[in-house]
Amino acid sequence: MSANFHALYLINIMDLLTSFILGSFSVWRITHLLHAEDGPWDVFVRLRRLLGNGFFGKLTDCFYCLSLWVAAPFAYYLGNDGWIRFLLWWAMSGAAILLQRFSQRHPIFPPNQYEET
Repeated sequence: MSANFHALYLINIMDLLTSFILGSFSVWRITHLLHAEDGPWDVFVRLRRLLGNGFFGKLTDCFYCLSLWVAAPFAYYLGNDGWIRFLLWWAMSGAAILLQRFSQRHPIFPPNQYEET
């Protein structure tokens, strides 16, 4: 194998990694915007109200579910074949969920309490 092959392979991995990181932040941002923010002139509040209690309305209530749907077009666009797209889809949704959990002001799980007996 030539040095050019290794250089191209490394460039492809770096491109994929950069796409994954930027895509994950984008998925988190759009999901957070649709799920939790009011937006200018309360446009996202109105959108959530308009969607009501149907499938799409309930979808905006669940950050985890919504991140899967938001990640799908990013994965399709950024991936170059079916397997990479599938992995990117789940990975970017998972990264968005982790970003959401790290950015919350209140932890989801209360700290452990220990008692001496």
